[in-house]
This record gives sequence, structure tokens and C-alpha cells, in this order.
Amino acid sequence: MGNKEMINAIDRKAQKEIERGKKIKIVKSLASYLNGSWKYVFLAWFFVALEVVCEVLIPWVAGSYLIPLIDPTEEMVASGFTIVDHVGELWGYACIMLGLAVISCTGGIVAGFMAAKASTLFGRNLRQAMFYKIQDYSFKNIDKFSTPSLVTRLTTDVTNVQNSVQMIVRMVVRSPLMMVFALVMAATVSWQLSLIFLGVIPFLGFVLFFVAIKVHPVFVRVFEAYDGLNGSVEENLRGIRVVKSYGREDYENEKFQGVSKYIYRSFVHAERILAFNSPVMQFSVYVSVLLISWFGAYIIIHVTGNAKDAFNTGSLTSMITYVNQILMSLMFVSMAFVMIIIARNSAERICEVIDEVPDLASPENPLMEVKDGEVEFDHVCFRYNENGDKDVLHDVNIHIPSGSTVGIIGATGSSKSTFVSMIARLYDVQEGSVKVGGHDVREYDLKVLRDSVAVVLQKNVLFTGTIRSNLLWGNPDATEEDIEKAAKLACVDEFIDRMPGRFDAPIEQGGNNVSGGQKQRLCIARALLKKPKVLILDDSTSAVDTFTDAEIRHAFQTEIPEVTKFIVAQRILSIKDCDIILVLDDGKIIAKGTNDELMKTSDVYREIYQTQIGGGDFDAAE
Repeated sequence: MGNKEMINAIDRKAQKEIERGKKIKIVKSLASYLNGSWKYVFLAWFFVALEVVCEVLIPWVAGSYLIPLIDPTEEMVASGFTIVDHVGELWGYACIMLGLAVISCTGGIVAGFMAAKASTLFGRNLRQAMFYKIQDYSFKNIDKFSTPSLVTRLTTDVTNVQNSVQMIVRMVVRSPLMMVFALVMAATVSWQLSLIFLGVIPFLGFVLFFVAIKVHPVFVRVFEAYDGLNGSVEENLRGIRVVKSYGREDYENEKFQGVSKYIYRSFVHAERILAFNSPVMQFSVYVSVLLISWFGAYIIIHVTGNAKDAFNTGSLTSMITYVNQILMSLMFVSMAFVMIIIARNSAERICEVIDEVPDLASPENPLMEVKDGEVEFDHVCFRYNENGDKDVLHDVNIHIPSGSTVGIIGATGSSKSTFVSMIARLYDVQEGSVKVGGHDVREYDLKVLRDSVAVVLQKNVLFTGTIRSNLLWGNPDATEEDIEKAAKLACVDEFIDRMPGRFDAPIEQGGNNVSGGQKQRLCIARALLKKPKVLILDDSTSAVDTFTDAEIRHAFQTEIPEVTKFIVAQRILSIKDCDIILVLDDGKIIAKGTNDELMKTSDVYREIYQTQIGGGDFDAAE
């Protein structure tokens, strides 16, 4: 073996060890979520064992005691045996078999219930663990998986693993027990005939191994396609008004059909491979029955002496029953095996979510109070892709005194939203630091920081419920007076007064029953209920008319002068009267100052101003 072949062999061995370690880690990780389910698992196993023992005893009783009474041997008839003299025994053995059947059936029912209980609790624990972990994710973590993928993992993947656990607890334990007990009982009846199974079982094991190798990669591709399918559906439903207004229903149908067809073809391909299971199992059952019937009949007819006495018609019946029990157990194992193959990829995807380390976290000994709304950017550089070459924010330096009103303007893509996201630590900087209240934002407890820095994002979201329940997201302990005041400051009170039930008026999913401007104002009121030290409005009055926009800004100046306010806007009128105006371009602050100062010093600001308002004020400023 050359050096290259040796290196490749070592690499393959190392890869196998990594894969083996990964599988063990996944099993250990998922097993920890059986917390609270183990008692049901052990009870299920107990009743499975009871079911199996009773089930294998039935053919033994029938073959050893009942059938010899019904079909006596020539020697028994010659000795004067008549079935009439043994009717009591016949009924006794029949009752024993009936009792065993009832116990076996009861054990199976209880075991199934316990397995379902254990798997359901396991599924609940998994969903909770994933959902709670996602709540700790930063935007970067969520972007890594994508929203449709996370939805698929929380639903389809958890269901696959949950069903697999139920199958493992029930069938994967029952089938090996049945095989072992049935083999033992078959060996007690005729150890020679039981050797037939030694040839059949390895053959079936090879088939299962072949199926696993071929099918698993297909299901990996299928679940990746599921993510794409869910993404397509989510995007279509979110933008259904746009789709209809542009008449693009046929295009969306075609796009959906493309992904759906790919999933269909992948499943068909997988099922073609899985289809080997059933005929191979049936073939093995029939071959085993034929062989046992052939050799068993030969022994009964041709063999004499002790061997014939030891193996009779009852023994043959028992052997055929044990053949069916053993090979049906293998069939159930193969079915469970297929489900486990499907669940394997789901388990890997679930563990990826659970094991993901949140990009942002509170420090070990965090600061638990934000002193004031002072904000400072100290040589801040940031990029979404850590390995990327281009900074989204580059060497940003700015000091904002507490209580200031800061306007931020710039062209689309100038990183205005990214700039304000740094203040609430929605992302972490790569270089430099962002300080709030005199301390680096990374020194604060995340909840404390975000309670003190209220952000109204560009995409305003309302949740299904009432106006009150949505506002209380800002502060669950807010009083009625606090709610009324926040609504008034956000200039949403007049709209609420017209709603039936006022604050108890219903809000549909996504706030679809209110206008864009009303939704924005409700989100501003929600942020105000936090009583923040810093308030950030990220283009969150774009759907509000200019008169209401001016009223909101006036209310902020008079009612919450101590709060530092950042207003990101495209409209010059929204930021014209701010204490400080920042002009951003390509991730840099290219100008700062008041409106009058920028009209004299910034060509970019002056151009925006003249485009939106005209040149009159500029001439006056000169």
C-alpha cells in the first residue's frame, strides 16, 4: 500500500470515528429529553415482556399438551386412549391458552399506551427545548437556519423522532424479545430444525443494512427540500396581496409544484428501495415454513424410535407458529428500522438547533442597571459575515449625550438600521465598542439592556390577541394609566377610542385588521410602556401622515425629554428638528450636526433636503 492509499485509509477511518462519535452524541443528547418519560418506558418494557412470554407459551401449550389430545399417536390409541376420557384436560388446556391470550393482549394494549405516553412527553420536551433555545438566538443564529427550516424542525422533524421513539419503546424491544424467546422455545421443540433460522436471520440482516445505506442519503435531501417548500409557502402567504395584485398566481403555483415534484420523486426513489423489505421478509417466511414442514413431515413419517416420539404433529404446528413469530418480529424490526432511518436525519437537524450556541449572551457577572441614555460608538466596525472583507459599519465614532434627539438619514443600504441595532445589542461589533450609560453593552444583562433600550423596528409586528395584550408586551405590569399615557404619546388614542371595546378590541394575526400607520403607532406605544432610557424608531413612522408624525415628535420632546431618542427616517421632515442629525453613507457617518449646519456643510444632506422640500429654506439658511 502506497503512502497515498495509506493516508486515504487513515482519513476514512478518522471520518468513521467522527461519524460514530456524532451518532453517540445525538443519542445521548436526545435521551436526556426523556426526562419524565422513563417510568412509562420501563412500564412499557415490562408489559411488552409479559406480552411476549405469554404469546410464545401459547403454541408450546398447544403443541405439547392440547394437540396430542386431539390427534393422538398410534401408540396412544393402541393403549386405549379416547378423547372422551380427557375432555376435562382438553378444557383445562384450552382455558390456559385463553388466559395466556388475554394476558398477552392486555399487556400489548397497556404497553402501547405507555409507549405513546412516553413518546408524547418526549416530543413535548423536545419542542420546548428547541423553542426556548430559539428564543435565545440572535438574528445571526436565526439567519443561519432560516425561519422555514426552524419551523420544519419544530414540527415535522420532532414528529418523526417522536414516532421513532414510540416504535423503539414498543416494537424494537418487543421484536428482539419475541425472537429470543421464540428461538429458545423452537430449540426446545427441535434444535435441529431451529438451525434453519441461522441461515435466514443473517440474510435478512444484510438486506436491512443495504436498505439503510441506500435510503438515508435520500431522506437527507428530502428534508432539505422540505425547508425550501415551507419557505416557498411562507413567502407566498406573507406576500399574497402582492401575488394577487400582480397576477402571479400561475408563477407561484409552478414554483411550488417544482419543489413538490422533487420531494415526490425523492420519496418514490426511497420507497422503491424500501419496497425490498416486504417481499424479502415474505420470501424468508415462506422458505422457512416450507423447510420446517418438509423436514418435520419427514421426521414424523420416516423417523422411528425416540426421535419420532420427541417430534410429532403438535411439535410441527408449534415450529410453524414460532417461524411466523420470529420472522414477523423481524418484519416489525425492519419497519421500525425504516422509521429510524427517516428519524435519523430529523434527529441530526434537531440537535443542530439545540446544540447551536447563541451568538449573543449575557456575561457571567452582568451589570443590572443602565444609568442613563448616554450612547457612544467607539471606533465601531461590523460585518454580518465575519469572514467577509467589507465592513457594513466602518470606524464609526459618535458620542450622544443622554436626553438628545438624534435623526439618522441616508440612502437605502447605508446601514442605518444596522447602526441602531448595535445599541440594543441585536448584533455584536467585530471591532471597537458600543456604550450605553457609560458601559459597553456587552457588560449588561441582555434583558436589562433591552428593557432600557426600546426598539421599534422597520417591520412592525402585532400578535394575535387584543390591543391591550399587544401593548403589555412592553410591560406586563403596566397600569391602566400607563397604557393610556403611552397610547396618547404615540397618537394612537383617537384610533383606539373608535374601536369597539377600546383596548380590548381584537387584533388579528400579524395585525391585518389595522392599517400600516395604526400598526406603527401601536408598536411605538408598546415600546414606550417599557419606560426606556433609549428609544429607537427605525423608520417606524413611514406609514404615518406628516401631521401625526409631527405630533408624535412634539409629544416626545415635551413628555419624555430625559429619554435619548434615535429616529431613523427617509423623510427629512421627520428629523429636521432633531438636536443632532447623522448622515450615513456606505456604513460611515459622513456628516453630523443640526439641520442648519448640515445645509451649509453636507452636499448629501442638502441634496436630500432640496429634493423633498425645495430650495427656499436653503437660500434662507445661506
